Amino acid sequence: MGGPVFTAEPGQDRATALAVRDGRILAVGGAEVAELAGPGTEVVDLRGRLLLPGFQDAHVHAVMGGVELGQCDLTGTTEPAEYLRRIDAYARAHPEAAWIVGGGWSMESFPGGVPGRAALDAVVGDRPVYLTNRDHHGAWVNSAALALAGITAATPDPPDGRIDREPGGAPGGGLQEGAMALVEALLPAISPGERLAGLLRAQDLLHTLGVTAWQDAMICASNGYPDISDAYLTASADGSLVSSVVGALWWDRERDAGQIPELVANREALSAGRLRCGSVKFMLDGVAENFTAAMTAPYRDGHGCATANSGLSFIDPAALRDYVTAVDALGFQSHFHALGDRAVRDALDAVAAARAANGPRDTRPHLAHLQVVHLDDVPRFARLGATATIQALWAAHEPQMDELTLPFLDPDLAGRQYPFGDLRRAGATLAAGSDWPVSSPDPLQGIHVAVNRALPGGGAEPFLPAQRLTLAAALTAYTAGSAFVNHRDDTGTLRAGQQADLVVLDRDPFAAEPAAIAGTRVALTYIRGERVHAAPDA
Repeated sequence: MGGPVFTAEPGQDRATALAVRDGRILAVGGAEVAELAGPGTEVVDLRGRLLLPGFQDAHVHAVMGGVELGQCDLTGTTEPAEYLRRIDAYARAHPEAAWIVGGGWSMESFPGGVPGRAALDAVVGDRPVYLTNRDHHGAWVNSAALALAGITAATPDPPDGRIDREPGGAPGGGLQEGAMALVEALLPAISPGERLAGLLRAQDLLHTLGVTAWQDAMICASNGYPDISDAYLTASADGSLVSSVVGALWWDRERDAGQIPELVANREALSAGRLRCGSVKFMLDGVAENFTAAMTAPYRDGHGCATANSGLSFIDPAALRDYVTAVDALGFQSHFHALGDRAVRDALDAVAAARAANGPRDTRPHLAHLQVVHLDDVPRFARLGATATIQALWAAHEPQMDELTLPFLDPDLAGRQYPFGDLRRAGATLAAGSDWPVSSPDPLQGIHVAVNRALPGGGAEPFLPAQRLTLAAALTAYTAGSAFVNHRDDTGTLRAGQQADLVVLDRDPFAAEPAAIAGTRVALTYIRGERVHAAPDA
């Protein structure tokens, strides 16, 4: 009571009070709701602050993010000297570690986005080093790691990746996409206890940010990625998993439809308590910054001339249509990593094939990332019932965009990036996710960029401002939209009967200028009516 209530219900005005009983919303409205309070009722005075549904993250790697918080952390800076200082400090603090492992460096920190081994050798020459970049599509390694992996000038690039090389062909210290697995396979195994600790660390962080449920985009992974499913199963069994989680079961891109019975078995084995694993994750391409996102037009070189490279398709498009049709028939949701416009088209073609073969089904396929979407494909989302899952924080001018992407994209494609506004105007359902630890898990930071098309702090021109979302639309994507994707139909909006997953912000962002959204913080977070986070001044 005592503040505005954003319900995320279509066409409904904001309320001013909400009542909860036994973990469910009893009523939403105005002064009349106060009459429901009894002698033992806890009354929370909003004091003008905004109450809204709990945020849900439709695409996140929570266990990975939680584990990395305990490793060599390079996030929060773009200065190479600071990276090296932290790496040196971490190595000195962990003399027992056989490998130095961590990540979070930015491609913008190095010429061409590619780091070199010599700098790492200078600070850690006695042990192998493996550090992923912030988008986890590339790694920085030292000479010791390359030697252990047997990577030399004669080592060919894998079909799904690239070994960055020095003049003359020797490996330079950068590994892109599938080439990362050449070293990653040698890393010390992360123990079950470390994975569980990572999950619980991540859950605590997400609760402070108002995230009450999520979809983990990589369960039972392969292709060089770690399997973190045991952490979820343990936490679900012992009750330490407080949030509801959908696990997206990984599609092994080196195998065919013979893996489908394993997906069915894993769905059964890993659906327990607050964990459900009814989604299948298809990773279709890479990222634009290292020229592996699948585009309909070739990348440009440093002189603006077209190259022969249009990116990588990790799964054959014709086979993808068959795979998606098969899992859709078994009731699985299809969850696509589709960053380039060719990958987006391949995903939509696969959904269309499944619809044609299986008819309308409530499987709720969704496409994540959507950096470039061809104009012809924008209306297909609504027509096919495919949700657009946005990572809004990326839709802004910053060095990785301005220095490593815009100069190398076909000009027509460069103007089609992160078309949130066009998708919404064409009737697409929008969900939202962070892709943490690739970028910040804070929904309010993403909402700021979705509305302003600029990073917090200003200074840069808005990035393709016609693609802005309203504040209400952005909040709805992070609440009702992601709840829809997660098949959690009793959450995501505030109405009688819904589960009481709630967030109280420290202010009402509707009452301030859009440029101030990023200053908003979460004061209180509730799951099923139970408080799981309270800021010190809440």
